[in-house]
Amino acid sequence: MKLHWSPRSPYVRKVMVAAHELGLAERITCVRSVAALPTPNPIIMADNPLSKIPTLVLDNGDVLLDSRTIVEYLDSLAGPGVLVPLEGPARWRALSRQALADGLLDLLILWRNERAKPEERQTEAWIEAFATKVNATFDRFEQQAGDAPASSFGIGEIALGCALSYADFRFAELNWRSGRPHLSSWHQSFAARPSAQATEAVDG
Repeated sequence: MKLHWSPRSPYVRKVMVAAHELGLAERITCVRSVAALPTPNPIIMADNPLSKIPTLVLDNGDVLLDSRTIVEYLDSLAGPGVLVPLEGPARWRALSRQALADGLLDLLILWRNERAKPEERQTEAWIEAFATKVNATFDRFEQQAGDAPASSFGIGEIALGCALSYADFRFAELNWRSGRPHLSSWHQSFAARPSAQATEAVDG
């Protein structure tokens, strides 16, 4: 399997954390692929016309798009149901947790793009909205971290760990740990996992 990959993409990291957790990482060939919003990459577009990563090309030539689809596929190879519950309330809780964590990532990426503009082109109302939504989401995860069993680890937790690590990587000034002891402790345990250490984001 070939994965269009970047060491900085939190969505690619989701896939690779899952692959390590499932024992499938060695079956994936990572191809360094730059996916910049204003510059379509023809190499990625040969497999994914959206020019987005992660994109996984299977050995039979089929192409899977989006981290959620790819993780479900990897889970089906290893289980299924190891990281993504197959049915019932556990499935909907896991998918909802993943959706909230992915939404947090989406907000952080949009916020980063906005603040990268020249100051006179930035929209202050957008920046304020990003900050409000991001902090409210941190607070929701703090509440959930206090209620959830520490042993639980699946796609929702992978998505959350990658989102919080991305906040550290690109928004260290947010100091999201302040006033959120449960979430801070939870992320410390995530960061200690071999799968997280093997996929830590780097600039390069």
